[in-house]
Amino acid sequence: MFATYRVTAPQLDIHRYCDAWLERCVLMSMQSDKPNAVSKSLTSVEASDIAAARNGDEEAFRRIVERYQSTLAKQLRRFSPNPAVVEDLVHDTFVEAFLSLSSFKGTSPFEHWLRKLAVRSGYRHWKRNAREQKLKERLHDEPSTWPACSEGPSSAIDASEQLHAMMSKLAPRDRLVLTLLYWDDLSVAEAAELAGWTQSMVKVQAYRARNRLKKLLEENS
Repeated sequence: MFATYRVTAPQLDIHRYCDAWLERCVLMSMQSDKPNAVSKSLTSVEASDIAAARNGDEEAFRRIVERYQSTLAKQLRRFSPNPAVVEDLVHDTFVEAFLSLSSFKGTSPFEHWLRKLAVRSGYRHWKRNAREQKLKERLHDEPSTWPACSEGPSSAIDASEQLHAMMSKLAPRDRLVLTLLYWDDLSVAEAAELAGWTQSMVKVQAYRARNRLKKLLEENS
């Protein structure tokens, strides 16, 4: 379906183009990076490690890190294509997890709880970057660079680069809601849970974010 998709300027329907471009980038980028399914319940070993880690057992927490670091890395690659940044974000997430273990009540899967912390770490990273970029532009008056998106991506790597590049032009809140709903393919309820927002807020933010993305694509077409 997407292999032959092309857009010519005189025929451009930006709304349809946005949908097709976003869908293709997401689908292709996920070919090499699909998150693991969230586990449904704690195993006895996992529950034992969590209890021990709460009491300061560093070896138990090391086992938790080994068990989930790959899953969190996949989640956090949504927030940066740079492996070094992803590694730092994974580290930050586990530090927060260690300091917050007492807040885990066991009412949801532990992996889901960790993914919520990871989303917050990634979101904070985007907000820091946005502030730094604005300061840099004010100091140096550097023009923004735009990704070439007149055609769809040709590979998973190309798709990921296009998606990161275009999404980087959006505000952190817009990036987060589009990432959760379209890149991670979550429901509104699931996105709200991970982001810590209400479902109504997710719906409103998603509507605004898509309109802003369409405007960016129109300017770049």
